[in-house]
Amino acid sequence: MEKPLSPNAWNASLYDDKHHYVADFGEQLIELLSPKPGESILDLGCGTGHLAHKIAAFGARVVGVDNSADMIKLACQNYPELTFIQAEGGDYRPDEPLDAIFSNAALHWMTDAERVAAGMWRALKPGGRLVAEFGSRGNIQTILGGIGNALQAYGLYLFPDALPWYFPSLGEYASLLEKHSFRVVYAADFDRPTPLEGEDGLRNWLNMFAGSLFHFIPAEQTDEIIADIETRLRPVLYRDGQWIADYRRLRIVALKEAV
Repeated sequence: MEKPLSPNAWNASLYDDKHHYVADFGEQLIELLSPKPGESILDLGCGTGHLAHKIAAFGARVVGVDNSADMIKLACQNYPELTFIQAEGGDYRPDEPLDAIFSNAALHWMTDAERVAAGMWRALKPGGRLVAEFGSRGNIQTILGGIGNALQAYGLYLFPDALPWYFPSLGEYASLLEKHSFRVVYAADFDRPTPLEGEDGLRNWLNMFAGSLFHFIPAEQTDEIIADIETRLRPVLYRDGQWIADYRRLRIVALKEAV
């Protein structure tokens, strides 16, 4: 077995091949963004660029930002006519204030939420909008339970501080945005059971998105642990020949208010 991906390492080709549902679901968020011709829009956590391309098709001027060099490289190959920049979420500084920031399935990877919120506020024009969707409190709770129980069976433990994600509640994140002078105009918190492709769907998901949890375990033992996780979760997450991830999402629209 190949070693799962380490923290901040992404296999962009695997992401596009086996996890294209991330971008597929993001198309609904573009409707909420409602991009206009000539608008300057940042796709924050752009991945391989598919949603940035769809936003640009409305006539908007789009810049995609992601902290993964592999993602940015593939995005540039996919859409050479667009601009993609490698940067941390809270660090990007546009040349001019933006009309909107769009972020799909990315903010939960940016665990310094205070810094990211402050950076988004600085990047927007007064009245500019943030349109985002990401993991909410309770996201992948069943998967995390399976990981924790399997690790414990091998004398290992899943400490909360080791998790690479930030899954806030709706109230928690709305309050954070308000603290940073955003006005929240829409917020929703909902379950989204998400099919994972193929018999190896859960294994691929673990390797792609949870690799940091296994990074310091020998590859042979990691293979055994992942097989154990599959066995534990099959009765609850495997239905009609397909794995279903227990996703829960937070969708939010907020406007930058002048201070």
